[in-house]
Amino acid sequence: MARLASAVTLVTTDGPAGRRGMAATAVTSITDEPPNLLVCVNKSARSNSMIKRNGVFSVNVLSKEQESLIGAFSGSSEGDPFCEPEIWGTLETGTPILKDALTSLDCVLDQIVNIGTHSLFVGQVVGAKIGPATKGLVHFDRKFFGVGET
Repeated sequence: MARLASAVTLVTTDGPAGRRGMAATAVTSITDEPPNLLVCVNKSARSNSMIKRNGVFSVNVLSKEQESLIGAFSGSSEGDPFCEPEIWGTLETGTPILKDALTSLDCVLDQIVNIGTHSLFVGQVVGAKIGPATKGLVHFDRKFFGVGET
């Protein structure tokens, strides 16, 4: 699967279970009408149970310039990755979005499908924001690369 190039995102959630975020590449659009997307999260990840309890999540598509944020959400770093309030905002659900992400999609959890080690979260997009960056970030062969206009 390392040979499957994927956009890099930060998936965030906030609500009764608390605030949490994780880096994810297993994210895809499902339908345009209504707008729905799919996020795959390992069942053993803390974010999995928090998304289920909160019932909301956001997908922040990272720009090449935001590659440094991945470490803050890897689980191995210490400190609060949300500690810089000037880079975060909210949309409809109150879930954190990165103000300068390529795109932020705010979702209400619609369905959960459990397959093997993962939960597939289907979210209905209830809010969206397009950021100013033009160069995306992809993960391929265990490395990060910038793509798009400079």
